[in-house]
Amino acid sequence: MLATWPHPKGYVCYRAPGPVTIDGDLKAAEWDAAPWSDAFVDIEGDKRPKPRYRTRMKMLWDDEALYIAAELEEPHVWATLKEHDAVIFQDPDFEVFLDPDGDNHTYGELELNALNTTWDLLLTKPYKDGGRALNGWEIIGLKTAVKVNGTLNDPRDTDTGWTIEIRWPWKGLRELATFTGAPRDGDQWRINFSRVEWDVQVNGGQSEKVKNRPEHNWVWAPQGVIDMHRPERWGYLQFSTAKPGTATFKPDSDWPARDALHRVYYAQRAFHKKHGKFAAAADLGLKDLADRLEVETTRSGCEISWLDRGAQPPKRRYSITDDAHLRTR
Repeated sequence: MLATWPHPKGYVCYRAPGPVTIDGDLKAAEWDAAPWSDAFVDIEGDKRPKPRYRTRMKMLWDDEALYIAAELEEPHVWATLKEHDAVIFQDPDFEVFLDPDGDNHTYGELELNALNTTWDLLLTKPYKDGGRALNGWEIIGLKTAVKVNGTLNDPRDTDTGWTIEIRWPWKGLRELATFTGAPRDGDQWRINFSRVEWDVQVNGGQSEKVKNRPEHNWVWAPQGVIDMHRPERWGYLQFSTAKPGTATFKPDSDWPARDALHRVYYAQRAFHKKHGKFAAAADLGLKDLADRLEVETTRSGCEISWLDRGAQPPKRRYSITDDAHLRTR
């Protein structure tokens, strides 16, 4: 039986007390209002060693945009890629994944390196479900900046690391969700952050990746597997208009239903891989969920519905399709 997944991390994002200047310098007074996140962990979670360098982020918002800051400890900061929309994670990078409506489909990804070279792309749905990355997509009004605390591409000395600022306007998010302006107090979106780090060696006075070693993936909200494209395991971004430091993150009351549907979704994937077809609810081995499920199957797909018995009439019904599209109605 697939185990339940714990409620992901949450971050309370406060309104910016004033204009946010995007220059990569996080010592500006406006950032004092934003709490730092927990230090990033390995993408697989506690079963893997803790990252050797600290990574953390913080966020603010106003009527125009979402602001993201990040601090990456690194003794030898290096980057090579200078072309926009290059595959940035071939360098050490910082990545943002954002799904405002939390339906697992049509979400945005932004990557940038220490040269402030960016790659923004839109995912129609996760790669595991046949999704495509639309590299031609551009985030309207995006601004980013990087500050290197040390010397870039010079391994002869020791650096402190690099810091990042991102301004992601609401108008640059309209393709990802049905909203027309800034979020409201208490709204929650799904978000996650990743840092890609490579093992390096010095050759000819320059840092280069050690051959045949995979990258390290350090993230804010662990995924459990080496795959950032599982939006159901991303963290929660909660917007607040309260005085900074006074609001409390409120866990998603829909989480038990969301998690249950994803357990069934993964069970269906495993069944289909083995048998070449989708299963009826009784054949999935999820006895603790079977009496609350409805499974509709066709030759090419399936949809799983979950009835929230604890809700007052009219009861809510949740559903997920075989390509992970999550809906509430």
